[in-house]
Formats: sequence, C-alpha cells, structure tokens
Amino acid sequence: MKKEIWTSVLGLMLVWMISSCARMGSPDGGWYDEFPPKVVSTSPEDKGTDIHSKKITITFNEYVKIDNPSEKVIISPPQLEQPEIKAQGKRIVVELKDSLLANTTYTIDFSDAISDFTEDNPMGNYAFTFSTGDHIDTLQISGTVVEAENLEPVKGMQVGLYAINDVIDPATGKPISDEAFKGTDTLFTTQQLLRVSRTDSRGHFVIKGIAPGSYRVYALQDMDGDYAYKQKGEKIAFNHDIIVPTFKPDTRQDTIWRDSLHIDNIIPVGYTHFLPDDIVLRAFTKEQTDRNFIKFERTDPDHFTLFFTYGNPELPEIKGLNFDDFDAFHIEASEKKDTITYWLKDTTLINQDTLLVQMRYMMTDTTGVLVQQNDTLQILAKQSYEKRQKQEKEDYEKWQKKQEKLKKQNKPYQEQMPPKALEVSFLLPGQLDPDKTVLIDIPSPVAAIDTSAVHLYSKIDTLWYKSRFLIREIPHQSRRYELLGEWRPDTEYSLEVDSAAFTDIYGKMNSPFKRGFSVPSLDVYSTIIFTINGMEGKNLVVQLLNGQDKPIKEIKTSDGSVQFDFMKPEKYYARMFVDENGNGIWDTGDYAADRQPEMVYYYPEMIECRAKWDMRLSWNPTARPANQQKPGAIIQAKAEKQKTIKNRNAERALKLGIELPAYLQHTGSDY
Repeated sequence: MKKEIWTSVLGLMLVWMISSCARMGSPDGGWYDEFPPKVVSTSPEDKGTDIHSKKITITFNEYVKIDNPSEKVIISPPQLEQPEIKAQGKRIVVELKDSLLANTTYTIDFSDAISDFTEDNPMGNYAFTFSTGDHIDTLQISGTVVEAENLEPVKGMQVGLYAINDVIDPATGKPISDEAFKGTDTLFTTQQLLRVSRTDSRGHFVIKGIAPGSYRVYALQDMDGDYAYKQKGEKIAFNHDIIVPTFKPDTRQDTIWRDSLHIDNIIPVGYTHFLPDDIVLRAFTKEQTDRNFIKFERTDPDHFTLFFTYGNPELPEIKGLNFDDFDAFHIEASEKKDTITYWLKDTTLINQDTLLVQMRYMMTDTTGVLVQQNDTLQILAKQSYEKRQKQEKEDYEKWQKKQEKLKKQNKPYQEQMPPKALEVSFLLPGQLDPDKTVLIDIPSPVAAIDTSAVHLYSKIDTLWYKSRFLIREIPHQSRRYELLGEWRPDTEYSLEVDSAAFTDIYGKMNSPFKRGFSVPSLDVYSTIIFTINGMEGKNLVVQLLNGQDKPIKEIKTSDGSVQFDFMKPEKYYARMFVDENGNGIWDTGDYAADRQPEMVYYYPEMIECRAKWDMRLSWNPTARPANQQKPGAIIQAKAEKQKTIKNRNAERALKLGIELPAYLQHTGSDY
C-alpha cells in the first residue's frame, strides 16, 4: 500500500518538474505564430495543362484571409466579367465568369493579398497558373508607370501587352512590319489588352505568363472596364519600344534577420531574372477639347459667369429676353476662353432678380464637330433685391445709432453715411525681394487709375524721396495689377495711395492706403546656377520648386545655362520640361496624333541655399531613368508599407534573455 502511495507521489512530482522546465524555456502566453500560410493543395493542379475548369480552389495549412481582392488580385488574360474571389476558412476560391480561351496560359496573381487569419502574417507574392493548352508560358516583364507631368508614381493603373505579330495586314494577309505598325496601331482602341498587370503604390508592375514573341506595352486607367482605350478622359501611356521578354540565371543577396535590429546572415540565392525589368511609361490624359456648356453662376447681383468645358475664340452671343442687352455688359474672359464673366453696367439690371437670356455658342456634337447651339437661361441672383434692400436698411440703422452715440459723447460724427469703398487689396509683405512686384487685386472692373494719387517713396540716409514706379495689368489675370519699382537692396520704402486712385465701373473708389516695407541687403540671398548638359539646341523651361513640388520661379533657356538670383537661404528642388512647341507651358500627349507629352526631368537632389553663396550645379537630365529622378522628399504619392513578418518571437526571446527555439528561427518568409 505504501509502495503504491510513494509511486503516485513520485509520478506527480515528475509531472510538476517537467511542466516547470517547459515554462522556463518559453515566455508566458507561448510563442507568436510567425509562419505565413502554406499551400497544401490546389484544384485544379497549379501549373497544370489542358485545364478547362473555371473554378479554382487553393487549400492552405491554416485559416486565411484575402485583402481587397478586387484591387490586389490580377487575372490575366483580363476578365471582362468580374470574377468572384473569396476566402472560406482554410481555402480561397476563385470563380472565373468569362469563357476560357483555347491554348492560353492563365495567371491569377494574388500579390501580397493573402495572409493568415490570426496574426496577419503575409504569404508573400503568390500566383496560381494554369493553361488551357499543352504548355505553360512563363516569361514576365516589369517596370514603372509615372505621371508624365511631374514623375509621380501612378497607383492602380492597368499595364498590358499586345503582340506585334498578331497584327495582320488585311491587304496581304501577313504580319504588319514594325514601321507600318507605328502608323496603323489601332489595337489599343479596338481590342482588349492581351495580358495585364496593375501598378502598386510605387507605380511598379509585373506582367506574368507571357509567351515568347515581340510586344508593345501600354498603360490604361480603365474607366469602363473594357481593357481598351475608348474613353477620352482615360489616362494612358504608350511608346513604340519593342518588348522581347527573355530571362537569365542570376543571384541575389538574401538577408536573414536575427531580430528587428540584427542581421544573422547574408546568403546568395539563385533565381531566374526576367527581362526587361526596367520599363518606364509616362502616363498622361489627353487635353479635352470637346466644348460643352457646364453651368452659370450669379453669386453677386452685379455679374454672372458662364462655364464651358473648353474655350473658343468666338465668345457666346448673349441676347436679353426681358431686358435691353445693348451695351449692357463689361465682359471678362479667361485665357482659354472657357470661363466668361458678364458684369452688368446698369444699376437697374443689377437690381433685377431674374435675367432671361438667349445664349448662342459653339458646341461639340456627337461626331466631334463644332456646331451652333442655342440655349435659354434663367439667371437668378443668389440673394433677391428685397433681401439686399433689407440688409442695407439694417446696416444704415446700425451706422445711424453709432453716429448718434458719438454725437452724445461730443465726439466727431458724420451727418451722411459714406458710400461703400472699393476694396482694393495690396499684396505687399514687410520685406520685398528685389525681383518681385507689388500685386494689386481689385474686386470689380476698373474704369480709371489715377497714378498721380499713388506715391512711392524711398529712404536715403534719413530723408524720403519720390521713387519711380509703373502700374500695369497682368495679362490673363482678371482685375490683377502689379506695381513695378526700382528696388534697391538694403532700402526702406513707403507706398501711399490716396482715396480715388482706383475707380471701378460703378463709381466706387478705394480708401486711403499706406504701408512701409523694405528690400533686404544682397547679403541675405544666394544664387543658383545650372549648367544643363545633353540638351543643346532645345527650348527648355526650368522651374525652381519649393518643398511641396510647386514652382516658385521659372526661366526659359535654349543654351543650357540658367541662373536664379535672389534666393533665400532655404531648401529648393528643380525640374525642367522640353518646350517642343515653344509656347512656354507643358503640353500633354495625344494618342490619335501619335504625340508623346513633353519630356519632364527633375534635378535628383535637394538644393540647400545659404546666404552669400553661389550654387553652381551641373545637371545631366538623362543620366537617370524617369522613375529615379524625382527626390523622395517631394513625392506626394507615398509608397504603402509592405507587409512583413513582425519578428516578435526574436524580440521577445532577446528581451527575456532566452534562446529562440530552432524551429522558430526561420519562418520561410521575409523574416
């Protein structure tokens, strides 16, 4: 009996000791699951041939989830009818809705969309491939899509291929030659892309499952889901480069991390290097030249504005149906003549709540031809005349009470309410750079400017002297003027404007204005001098940018030499574009005209200016590909953080001072 009791006690002690030892080797709560999901089986077989099933089931060793399949999962050839993709416990099921093409390799590229259900461990890039024929096409190409105008990476853009040898000349029945293909390329506008991919947040794409051959590559922001360029507003990219997919054996260095801070080992790993892998496409949207009427606005009673999708040299004809339109308007048109404002000259018309007008204008019809169109518009004031009168009465009563109060206090007061002043704005900082001007904004059309009522004084020693100036209207900027002076460095100025210097078409005049300012010494400025190489004989427009990628200065050059003066000690960036047509502005491309957008280049580094320094910089715009030029600090579209294993087991073991078990040291992922 005693022997049996002692045997039981010893057994309990042994169990306790074993469990105690186990707890010493691992932290409370156990180790984290850092193993990504693994494929256990697929139906049909991955990389199988002669497959005709449109339902694919992929089974994993644990519960899985799929992140945003409509964006991340790419099926090639493209599917016009959206496939159904869903996670079901330990399985992912894909049901294709389109008919399968004969003798075709299909690729379902999941990218990094698959992860385990509990810890969100990413599986990494995974693609399922099958063929309806007797072999699998395995070639692939990769590259980047950037905005042509500012080299920003473009996310979510489709990138696809057309095979050149698929283009048959109907006259001969033979493949069209490459030179002929350039002028007769209608595939992009008539047929869906052969194989597709989609750009990620870095603008990067990979097209898989390509058969040997010659191809051209296109990018498309597909608005109608037909995988072809048929909508004028779709963003596209194209070129005439011939793409011949190939491959070679290669090695890369893989890093094995001990924890989040320490590298355990770096080992060479062999892999198949698919080429080309450096394709760069410049995406653009064609300028919309279709002219249609959008809307009208009458936010203030004294004017109304017409908005069009595109301008026309011939302004609309406006005929008054409930008023006399003879000499009734002062007309302002935007530079492109797509926005036209009609200022009402007559007070009677201003007080009229509803203006009934007939508008005759040129409009683009369904065939793309400009035709004359007649519309009748009922233009209502945002606030009725009755409400405006009521508001004016309230304002007068408030003013009257204020004057009566001043009178009782024996303080200066007014017998009559003064007319409303013309609210002229002077954009004048306390310190004005020597190459800047004083900007003047006027809220309504100007009838007269009395320059004798404008005074500019400069201080020399202790005395003030009159200084010369010029006031002129800035072209294509409605009611904006600039005052130019002979600005001398390290000098104080005073701008003094008398009342009635500016009078608008309604007789309103400005209030007096006085402000002092100074022009700093040249010692506070820097100079940036660019020598541009490899662009001889080309018209260039070079822009200096701030940290938000916005131009602050611009210079045209044709000899490759550019100098920016009076630069404050700040951080700057630079870009240029080749002004092919000499109009001074960047022009987009046109697929139908086989015209690429004008080339844009960025100086690849930040430029830090210091006072009294001359920055002499050499710039070779073609030294780097377009996707590697723009400095990361001013890229607006930041790349999404890629999913990785978090290495929490290694960090926990390091913190607790214990050795990580061997079976947890390598997870088979980006650990």
